Amino acid sequence: MRRLVPLGVFCIGAAALAGCGGGGSSPAAAPALPGTNQSAASSARSSDYGQGLASGRFAHVCDAVPAGEASCHAIIRTDTGVGRSPQGKAGSNATSPSGYGPAQLQGAYSLPASTTTNTVAIVDAYDDPNLESDLGVYRSTFGLPPCTTANGCFKKVNQNGVQGSYPKSNASWGQETSLDVDMVSANCPSCHILVVEANSASFANLGAGVNAAAKLGAVAISNSYGGSESSGESTYAPNYNHPGIAVTASSGDSGYGAQSPASFNTVVATGGTSLTLSGTTRVDETVWSGAGSGCSAYELQQTWQNPYNSGCTKRIIADVAYDADPNTGVAVYDSFAYRGQTGWLVFGGTSVASPAIAAIYALASNTSATTYPASYTYANKASLHDVTSGSNGSCTVAYLCNGEVGYDGPTGLGTPNGIGAF
Repeated sequence: MRRLVPLGVFCIGAAALAGCGGGGSSPAAAPALPGTNQSAASSARSSDYGQGLASGRFAHVCDAVPAGEASCHAIIRTDTGVGRSPQGKAGSNATSPSGYGPAQLQGAYSLPASTTTNTVAIVDAYDDPNLESDLGVYRSTFGLPPCTTANGCFKKVNQNGVQGSYPKSNASWGQETSLDVDMVSANCPSCHILVVEANSASFANLGAGVNAAAKLGAVAISNSYGGSESSGESTYAPNYNHPGIAVTASSGDSGYGAQSPASFNTVVATGGTSLTLSGTTRVDETVWSGAGSGCSAYELQQTWQNPYNSGCTKRIIADVAYDADPNTGVAVYDSFAYRGQTGWLVFGGTSVASPAIAAIYALASNTSATTYPASYTYANKASLHDVTSGSNGSCTVAYLCNGEVGYDGPTGLGTPNGIGAF
């Protein structure tokens, strides 16, 4: 039996293990969840992550995992939605969405309307039997066009790329998958969605899913999970090496410290922020304290990172970032109940960032078929919002764990400001 990580424990620091990260016809009204428009308030929200975990207000969706496996990086707000938190605290009965929806996210990051039908792949472990119908609820509630198997927009396959014969179901990973498809929908409503369900959370099976997504024509592949770096990770790195395809990976939800696959130098590592809006206008953005960052112990840097690598001898994490603070979380619909939480839920974590950034790469369609999309982003960094404040922990080289002018570890080059960097 797997050991569960106590959800009151907040892991932070270079030695933190990835297992701490696991365990209609018109748009809905703007959510009430995210609060004021002041930078100080944004910093306060970002810094209370550990307190939120300890009190049961936030919870890791996925459990701790052994070496060779990955834990999903979704963080749920347990004070919204139906049911009780893991600590037994009652939740509210949420029959309508709270948290940021498509209009807020598109406005915050200046995303254009588009009719592209580029395919964004989501690679997750296990099966979510309710996924397509839940996606329908999300899209209809926010006034997005249907995305179904019947109209060719939605497709679900196993790790071999075959429809049917899906793996066993798992409700915690089901919440992760619902979050992922909703974030693709929010950021690129016209994109097609390919969901690849791996047989388990092993890197071998998840990597097989990435390869299947690439063979099926995805222009971007999201991986909202991670595990501790190890000397054996080179075994799995080739599965994430697909030039011309934007392979994104969450940087982690345990603060300063490197994880894979975000550490692989062929992926776009997605960090996290605390995002403050006024309506649909971005007012402020700071480092989210849970966002992973740091230096890989094993993976070499790519040449496009050379100007920023004074604090590392190898690959730096992250490359770009997106809203990930559960205090400024996103609305998700999921009917596959886990820990009593079902229906309209609010999520944070760098699991929000990975599918969102993958969708933005697909929306932009700027990258060459023979180069790594990250190199294009580094060459066009002026088309990003620079995030210059906040921290995700303690580090010996300040920019690796603190928001700074220009590149920093937790948010990389910054957050989207249109699609020019993608």
